Amino acid sequence: MLQNRQVALGALLMIVGVITMIPGILPNASQLSTLALIPGAASLVYGTWLVGTSGDGTAV
Repeated sequence: MLQNRQVALGALLMIVGVITMIPGILPNASQLSTLALIPGAASLVYGTWLVGTSGDGTAV
């Protein structure tokens, strides 16, 4: 699966995005943790896009 750089970067961004979002979804999250949901979601979406468009055919 991790055969090219685009897939590896996408997978890394998805992992970072999920880890970044975890403190914001916990109960009693601070405002800073809630604001961290924005870059976390952005990196998750961009990582998913990188992995989905890494193949030769149409995007998944």
